[in-house]
Amino acid sequence: MVESRAMRYATPAPSAVSLADPVLAPRVEANRAATIPACLKHFEKEHCIDALKLRWKKGDRWWPHIFWDSDVAKVAEGMAREIARRPDPALARRLDSLARLIVSAQRPDGYLNTHFTLVEPEKRWTNLHDWHELYCAGHLMEAAVAHFEATGERFFLDAMRRYADLIAKTFGRKRGQMRGYPGHEEIELALCRLARATGERKYLDLAHYFVDERGRKPNYYVKKEGWQEWRLPYLQAHRPPREQREAVGHAVRWAYLCCGMVDAGDARSDAGLLEAAVAMWENATERRMLVTGGIGTDRGNEAFERDFKLDNLTAYAESCAAIGLALLSRRLHDCTGAARYLDVLERALYNGIPSGVSLSGDRFFYQNPLASGPDSPYARERQAWFYCSCCPTNFARFWPQAAQLCWAVRPGEVRLCVPAASELRLESGLRIVVEGKYPYDGRVRVSFLAPDPEVESVKCKGKSSNGALAGKATLPFALSTFNLSLRIPDWCSSFTLAVNGKRLAAKPKDGFVSVERAWKPGDEVALDLAMPVRVLRANDNVEADAGRIALQRGPLVYALESVDNGPALHRLSIPAKQDFRLVAAKGLPRGTVAIAGTALETTRPGDALYSAAATRTRRRRFVAIPYALWQNRGPAEMQVWTREA
Repeated sequence: MVESRAMRYATPAPSAVSLADPVLAPRVEANRAATIPACLKHFEKEHCIDALKLRWKKGDRWWPHIFWDSDVAKVAEGMAREIARRPDPALARRLDSLARLIVSAQRPDGYLNTHFTLVEPEKRWTNLHDWHELYCAGHLMEAAVAHFEATGERFFLDAMRRYADLIAKTFGRKRGQMRGYPGHEEIELALCRLARATGERKYLDLAHYFVDERGRKPNYYVKKEGWQEWRLPYLQAHRPPREQREAVGHAVRWAYLCCGMVDAGDARSDAGLLEAAVAMWENATERRMLVTGGIGTDRGNEAFERDFKLDNLTAYAESCAAIGLALLSRRLHDCTGAARYLDVLERALYNGIPSGVSLSGDRFFYQNPLASGPDSPYARERQAWFYCSCCPTNFARFWPQAAQLCWAVRPGEVRLCVPAASELRLESGLRIVVEGKYPYDGRVRVSFLAPDPEVESVKCKGKSSNGALAGKATLPFALSTFNLSLRIPDWCSSFTLAVNGKRLAAKPKDGFVSVERAWKPGDEVALDLAMPVRVLRANDNVEADAGRIALQRGPLVYALESVDNGPALHRLSIPAKQDFRLVAAKGLPRGTVAIAGTALETTRPGDALYSAAATRTRRRRFVAIPYALWQNRGPAEMQVWTREA
């Protein structure tokens, strides 16, 4: 069920929230200190900055790639989100310089794409299915909106309005317009953000056009660009999106399309678009998602495969796809209020997303398989950069949003979506502080504190799930009387709840327990989530995991790594019924909880390739670490699913 627009949930402003937990907070800081600077350094080295200066000429050894503008835009967006989260004059100056450089590359008619401006100007808009023009435009628009929201300056936003106006003039159903739409979706959700930031409905109309024109017959890609019809599902263009019910094709494109469908559908109360997005999300998460929250397992096409085709060693699970799934899930929660979307958000947030970037913040995985052996098709070590670096640059703009994803607000209610140690500052001045060691410990303490006398009270403006303005006051309760709702995760089978020391017999409703009262400084809520080690088994139709188990504790999925267990992990099997122990992880951040237990290791005597000799079995200790932290101690073998003894 979709909530009425007046009752939508929204994220708080970046300046109204902060993190202090042992997992997400260090990632946010590493992003500020290392990821963003590393990206900017590589932009200089790889000539992305030279391209924006329009310095390329025929004969140069380098040439502007068709997706470079999107990479620069994502980092600019990340810089803006970082400034909005925590003022940083030096970073603000770098962002201003970068934003002005981007705008300087804009053509008089509003067009902005360095590749087609410099290399192939005659081919503008001639290959929508592959050449990323509209995709790059979308990321530029998102960066401009984030820049405007963080700084209040309009020059970047106004430049992207001119670009959007040109696109609106070029594409549509009127005489003389092109009936095309982007091969790589992204501009749909960007236009919705632009519409909210500017108040211009025409950008929302264009977003709706791009969504609704997609997949119509006669198919634009087949008729105008010679695309083969059997390949249309790869672009989610085989039928109109509101008629689709399965997650198909390129996983990142799919996630961005669904985000655009939710944003556009929400803005116009279009139930058809929202229902289609929900159906596709259900197919993706119930039949085509890895246990880590990764999606898109086909390494040849970065795409979804058939239901239950979830191989471990060859699983692609692009980092961008996990980010896209998380942001889509948050959008769907905000529209429906359903906790199941937050369960998937949390799964990706603690597993499939952070696995793609090192703890240092400057080395990356493009793909995130669930097993890695001596001859793994993927590197067993993160890389500093990629020729196609959409993933490193996507981290730059994702991590500054982490604190906002932990909270949701609407008139009369505050929701703690992810119980990470954090703080939310209400417009009334009241501060809600969450303490604890989540996700390593299920004891969560929520305290209500008076305003910090040294900090001006921050007004928590309502924001939509992608950061655009949603209204002037989504927390209009000056007396601080509201419902505090705490999510009970799907992995938690039991919990206790107490308010000011008095235990409450609360039962979850739709995944949340709620307490309504006039909150005041000194109030405290204690939520204790049972967090035993859980033994997971996959659906019987998942061939790759038949006879195998995975370990999960709280929201964390665990993996065996050769650093702790030696090579040849395939020889190990784990009895499901045993007393697992919690131990300190060696060589990982202090406080990281590992799981230890007994495994069986099988060997066969002799060196013969094949033999009738019986195998030998011995008991030995195993250690499993959080999957997201593998390969932070050097190249290693790894596996999530282990044979069950």
